[in-house]
Amino acid sequence: MPTDYDPSLGNKFIFVTGGVMSGLGKGITAASTGRLLANAGFDVTAVKIDPYLNVDAGTMNPFQHGEVYVLKDGGEVDLDLGNYERFLDIDMTSDHNITTGKTFQHVIQKERDGDYLGKTVQIIPHITDDIKRRIREAAAGHDICIVEIGGTVGDIEGMAFLEAIRQFVHEQPADDVLLTHVTLVPYSKNGEQKTKPTQHSVKELRSIGLQPDILVGRCDDRLYPETKEKIALFCDVPTDAVFSNPDVEDIYHVPLMVEDEGLDEYVMDQLGIAGDALAPSERDNSWREIVTGDVEGAVDIALVGKYELEDAYLSVHEALKHAGLEHGVDVNVEWVNAEELDAGHRERLEAADGVVVPGGFGSRGTEGKIEAIRYARENNVPYLGLCLGFQLAVVEYARSVLGLSTAHSAELDEHTPNPVIDLLPDQADIDEMGGTMRLGSYETEIEPETLADELYDGPCIERHRHRYEVNPNYIAQMEENGLRFSGRVGNRMEILELPEHPFFLGTQFHPEFRSRPGRASPPFVGLIEATLERRETILQEGVSN
Repeated sequence: MPTDYDPSLGNKFIFVTGGVMSGLGKGITAASTGRLLANAGFDVTAVKIDPYLNVDAGTMNPFQHGEVYVLKDGGEVDLDLGNYERFLDIDMTSDHNITTGKTFQHVIQKERDGDYLGKTVQIIPHITDDIKRRIREAAAGHDICIVEIGGTVGDIEGMAFLEAIRQFVHEQPADDVLLTHVTLVPYSKNGEQKTKPTQHSVKELRSIGLQPDILVGRCDDRLYPETKEKIALFCDVPTDAVFSNPDVEDIYHVPLMVEDEGLDEYVMDQLGIAGDALAPSERDNSWREIVTGDVEGAVDIALVGKYELEDAYLSVHEALKHAGLEHGVDVNVEWVNAEELDAGHRERLEAADGVVVPGGFGSRGTEGKIEAIRYARENNVPYLGLCLGFQLAVVEYARSVLGLSTAHSAELDEHTPNPVIDLLPDQADIDEMGGTMRLGSYETEIEPETLADELYDGPCIERHRHRYEVNPNYIAQMEENGLRFSGRVGNRMEILELPEHPFFLGTQFHPEFRSRPGRASPPFVGLIEATLERRETILQEGVSN
């Protein structure tokens, strides 16, 4: 055991692994467990382990890996940390994301600095000790830390992490650690729930010295009693330790499903903390009230992007859902291929009640996004532009209103004679890859008596992930012609709006990253409100005609 570890700290740990196949929902299972424990009065945090060699998710293609989620300290991380923040309603830091690249980089640098005094540096104990150190540091000050190990048991990439967990279990007091294993329970053609994949997955886990305490079966419907008994028998766990996690219409219903199964009570009992929990009648029930609230009607939002993959814009989808919950309506998100808009296919765009252009990098689909912005501006359709959507709104305005037909972002066209989006002078001498990126939380100063002021009604502290800024040389000309920059950080423009438009708002920051069920992001709440008002106006005009 590391000599600097103090077992009297009293942290409880729940490790979550997955078997059979990736994408089963380990993260949602873990986040749901955390939500229930938080409802019971415990201070819960989480750690996501990603066994890839990248140091962080910053350079990963969203089409392959989903969105890059940004934390308050600027950490670029896996989208699962977004789920943890939304489910637990907490703000995490880079320390809550452990990657192979981050761990190896740290250990190798220590070796180069001579910290190991000539020792042979190896996976065991040096890498595994560093993994355990990171987990314990992230857990410090919290009652319970949930640790999700990405990938699937048996993957070579995850072996060092699983070995670290094996050691961790050995080092901790017995009732301080639980191992939850999530597996697939498929159906055969005759409707039988098949347990063999789970049996083989647990066998793989046990072969490396880890015995699961809890098994969660991902399935189309709840596990049959006989299925639970068979899994318990062949996997050497009590039947009470086998839980269902069936498919649900909305991921926010998963905590309700596993609560009905009694997962939270079993976890608290096994960790020896049931006596410290709030009585059921005293627990926070707001999650259930929020996600099962009455919904009447729906609005259609056109999300104009280049990736036909929900995970690439996951936080935007969730923020729209949160705003819908606040207004009591469903939000139907219609993906609109920006490249098809280039070719004139506008049917989905014109059928929508509102338009969102999300953040992104690269020039593909740019002209289609600009066309969507022009359409929303000219036709009084509610519009929300996020990061790149903010910058392209500046480009569209410069082209269409100022008459600068060659206006563009220098990031997308380095030869444009009118770089209305450009690097600022204080960024020009930074050569390091990523050095010009503005990442993490900043507070925006909002001008009074503006749409932004009405939406936020208080401090605006949001997260950023971009390089290029509005070129100061064009700001006065734009504002003289009707565009208003209503939020700033120093000399950087943060929010734009059109005062004469029903709802036209762009944010250089990413408000979707701080949106939560029950605490929806103000720009998204405003967008949905504007779409509802527009729909009501259209209905009234139709009746009067």
